[in-house]
Formats: sequence, C-alpha cells, structure tokens
Amino acid sequence: MFYMDLFQQVPVKIVTVALLILLTVYLTRKSIKLFFDKTSFLDETREETLKQFAKQVTKALGIVFFFIYVLSHFFELGKLLTSSVVFVGAVALIFQHIIRDYIMGLTYLFERQIQHGDSVIINGKLQGKIEEISMRHLKIRQQDGYLYTVSYSNITELQNGTRGMRRVNESLVLSYTQNPDDAFKVMEEVAQTCNEKYGAYLLMDKNGVPVESFKSTQITELNVDLKGHRYSLSGLVNEADFVEASRNVRYELAMAAYETGLLMAENHNVSQYK
Repeated sequence: MFYMDLFQQVPVKIVTVALLILLTVYLTRKSIKLFFDKTSFLDETREETLKQFAKQVTKALGIVFFFIYVLSHFFELGKLLTSSVVFVGAVALIFQHIIRDYIMGLTYLFERQIQHGDSVIINGKLQGKIEEISMRHLKIRQQDGYLYTVSYSNITELQNGTRGMRRVNESLVLSYTQNPDDAFKVMEEVAQTCNEKYGAYLLMDKNGVPVESFKSTQITELNVDLKGHRYSLSGLVNEADFVEASRNVRYELAMAAYETGLLMAENHNVSQYK
C-alpha cells in the first residue's frame, strides 16, 4: 500500500514519466543507429544526416511530451486551448519562427537538398562544409575554421557544390618538425598515384576530361589541436563513388606516410608523462 500511495503522488509521477521518456528516447536512438549499422541501402553521408535529424526529433518530442504531461496536472489543456482564441493566436505568433524553421528543415531533409558533409554557400556569403543538421538549423564549418550556426528561416539562397558530385578531401596531420617541402613532395606523389589508380572515380566533363583531378592542396590548417599541421589532398568524384574513392585515398595516404617515414603529429603532452 505504501508503494501504491507513493506512486500516486504528483512529484513521483512526474519523475517516473521523465525517466520513462528518457529511456524511450535512448532506446529509439539506439534502434535507429542499429538499423543503419545493419543496412547498406543508403550511403554513409545520407545515413549520418538521418541519424543527426532523428536525434534532434526524439529530443524535441521527448521535451514536448514531458511538458504536456506536467501541465496536465495543473491545467485542463483541452479547454484552455479550445476556449481561448487569443491564447492560441499569441502562441502561434511567438513560435512562428520556430515552426517555420522546423517546416523548412523537414523540406530540406526529405527533398535531399542538403546532406551531412556537403559543401555549400548560404545567402551568397557563408561558405563551408555542413557538420551538423538539426531540426532548426545547420552548422557550417568555414575554411577559416569558424563554426557557424544558421537557422533555416534565415536561408534565402543555398548553393550546393556536391549535388551529383562529391569532393574527396582527405588529409594527414604531420608534426611541427616535419619538413614541409618533403611533405609536399609526398602528397604530390600520392595525388599522381590516385589519378592513375582511381581515375575512374573522377567526375568528367562532356569531353571526358576530369573536372578536378586529385591534387595536393598543401597545408590547409596550422596548429591542429596543438599537435601539428594538416596536409590535404582533394578531388571531385562522382557522388556514387564518393565512399569508395575516399577509402582508397585514405589508404594511399597512410601507405605513403609509412613508406616515406613522414613524421606524424603526436600528443606531446601525453607522451611526456609515459
């Protein structure tokens, strides 16, 4: 009887429902992740996009259900919403931008206008790579390293540079003590090897000439995590071949680093205590 009376108390009910919602959200996310891990009918980029979006959706739904449940103990929500036109109008006015963000986010997702990892230009100014897609906004990493958050309702023009094509952009983070000239030479050799071995993956123009072959872009970032510099290699490939091309380029970079003895970046702060 004690436990029955305990569970009838409002605070205990609220805590119990909160825990159940958290458990449901956790299991739903794990199920979605397991589903994508066990299937392969979508490419990795599309899967990552859907997983990020599902994470945001489950979080939002969990919060909404929790607040509805809490408010139901203090208000008759049905009568409040149906009898107060002013209240409903005020709520719609307050949340109109949020609602618009959600609707536009769903549109971008299901029309496949954007995906995780796409290189985009937003409103003719903000240019970079999509690192995160949520229900309300995009997070764009620019070349300067800054991470920008852009709400869908603020997007008036979006240019996607990876529709029908993808840019392979792989890199090695090498030590500060690595001679850059030697690293450039190795990266150029890797680019030549990739063009010879994986030229079939490259995007071709109407004359059968690669739009952009694999090439070294030299140092693309300095002082990476206080460990070293990033040396990159890129090339435009067919969208369908992106995953395979990226995998092969990573292999060639790793093999070249091993065979030539390039000095990889290390965490010196950790190694000095070993």
